[in-house]
Amino acid sequence: MENMKMKRSLGHTDLQLSPLGLGTWQFSKGSGVVGKFWGALDDQLTEDIIKTSLKGGINWFDTAEVYGNGESERILAKALENIGVTPEEARIATKWWPMLRTAGSISKTIDERKEALRHRPIDLYQIHQPYSLSSVEKQMKATIELVKAGHINHIGVSNFNASAMVNSHRILTENGLSLASNQVKYSLLDRRMEENGVLESAKELGISIIAYSPLEQGLLSGKFHDNPALIHDAKGPRRFQRKFKEAGLAESKPLIALLDAIGEKYNVSASQVALNWTIHYHGETVFAIPGATKVHHAQDNVGAMTFKLDAGELEEISRASWKILQT
Repeated sequence: MENMKMKRSLGHTDLQLSPLGLGTWQFSKGSGVVGKFWGALDDQLTEDIIKTSLKGGINWFDTAEVYGNGESERILAKALENIGVTPEEARIATKWWPMLRTAGSISKTIDERKEALRHRPIDLYQIHQPYSLSSVEKQMKATIELVKAGHINHIGVSNFNASAMVNSHRILTENGLSLASNQVKYSLLDRRMEENGVLESAKELGISIIAYSPLEQGLLSGKFHDNPALIHDAKGPRRFQRKFKEAGLAESKPLIALLDAIGEKYNVSASQVALNWTIHYHGETVFAIPGATKVHHAQDNVGAMTFKLDAGELEEISRASWKILQT
């Protein structure tokens, strides 16, 4: 198969990242309100998942303060240290949690982030979501100070709408920087960013999109379609969502069938086709950060970078996706 593990620039920065990164919410050890979404993973398993990801061409990891109150950051940094990879070989993106905080917390908590990450460089520091007690302008100015002080290398946002993203970019460019990325939920079963102006503005300004939940919490793997009983054992609120119930699975089944059929041509899985579509349909604008709770998930992720769908296949998948979303 053609090797498609080429790196891309994140936004207008000099940061060269693989099209896929590894999302590490699942490394929260089941702690904290947000971390409880996942069960606790064994340290050796976590290390094996990271090692498999690195070996397969992934060179960056996305974590956050709120993932287990820094537990994901600590687990990630410890594993990278144990594996013995350099900061250049394993880039780190993390996030500041804004809820019920002011922008002043950005500078006050940066030392905690650095300690949790064992003082590995923070290549991308993101505002996790737009809801805080301070304006976007104050948050951007606080992150600019972190760059100037050498605490972080680049600035991103997450879950920002088009206007807040554009405003963030404007403030940064006025200070000689640029907004590297906006991390939003995006998959073949959630294409809101294509309709709400986020993608359009990102392309126009050269801001990268980082797609989280690109496999729609495992739905696009087809495993729940093949065995609906798996939903009863699923962690978190998935089993209560309509898309995981019988009617929802029936609606998305034609898309899974198409992903399976195209996958046969490349000898890859439905989830690998879905990830490949995500990182190629919009040129090089979209990166994706699937997670992994098992080594074979990590193997599946990196396999998505070993081929490239052709233009006809990308469009065929897109049409099948919209057909479901517009019903």
